[in-house]
Amino acid sequence: MRVMQTLASGFGQLESPRWHDGRLWFADWTAGVIHAIDQDGRIEAVVEHRSLPLCFDFLPDGTPVLASGPEQALLLLSPDRTLTRYADLSALSPYGSNDIVVDGRGNTYVNNINFDFADGPPATGTAPGFVALITADGRARMVAEDLAFPNGMAVTADNATLVVAESYRHRLTAFEIADDGSLTNRRLWADVGDHSPDGICLDAEGAAWYADVGDRCCVRVTEGGQVTDRVQLDRGAFACALGGADGDTLFVVAARWPGVERLMEHAAWEGTVISTSAPAPGAGWPGPGA
Repeated sequence: MRVMQTLASGFGQLESPRWHDGRLWFADWTAGVIHAIDQDGRIEAVVEHRSLPLCFDFLPDGTPVLASGPEQALLLLSPDRTLTRYADLSALSPYGSNDIVVDGRGNTYVNNINFDFADGPPATGTAPGFVALITADGRARMVAEDLAFPNGMAVTADNATLVVAESYRHRLTAFEIADDGSLTNRRLWADVGDHSPDGICLDAEGAAWYADVGDRCCVRVTEGGQVTDRVQLDRGAFACALGGADGDTLFVVAARWPGVERLMEHAAWEGTVISTSAPAPGAGWPGPGA
C-alpha cells in the first residue's frame, strides 16, 4: 500500500515543484511567493513576486529564473534576493508565460497559452499556444506553435526531446531538439484519455508523470500512453516532481478548485505539498539533480 505524506499545507494555488540543492521549491500563485522546504520540514519563503502565472526553474549554474507576467520577461534571482531582467518576452505575446524548463545546455523553454484565461477558452478549433526558446544570451524566439493550452514541460536526459502537456488536447506532445535549440518533428508522445495534463516530470525508465486537476491524481505513463502507476489524491493535482535523497520521491503540489468567484481567496485553495515513493528516480530537466 502506498504511503502518502503531507509535507506542508495552508497555501493557495501551488505550482512549479522543483527539487534543487536538497530542497523542494514550489510557487504559491495566490500569495505570489516561491517557497523551499527541506527534508526536515523547514519552510523558507525565498522570494515574493506577484505574477499569475508564477513559474520558475534553475539555470545550469543554479540561478533561479522566473517567468514574470507583469514584467513580460524572464527574471533572475540573485543571491541577495533581488530580481533582474534576463530576457524580454514582450514581443511574443501580450499574455503572461506559463511553464518554464531549462535544459542541460542552458537553453530555457517557456510556453504561453496565448489567451486570457479569465475570458474562457478560445474559439473552437483554435490552438494559439506556443513554446519560446530563450538562449543563454537572453534572446527569445518562438520555436513551436499550434498548442492547445501548453502546460507542464520536461526535457529528456540526453537533451534530445522536449515533452509538452497539452491540457486542451488531452495529450503529451514531443518535439526533437535541434543543436541550436529549435524544435522539430512534432509527434504524439501519449494520449491521456479524458485527463487534462498539467505539470509533468520524467523518470530514468523513460516514463512521464503528469498531474491532473479534475480527476485529482498523478499518473505515470510510458511513451505510447500505457498507464503504469497512479496516485489518487483528495484534491486537484497541479504539478509533480521527482527528487529526494535518492531521486525516487514523487512530490505533488495539490489544491482544491475554489470556483471562479473565490479565485484569489488564498485560504480557499487549501494548497498542500504531498510526497510518496515512485518506482524510478527522476531524469532529465526539471530533475532531481537540478
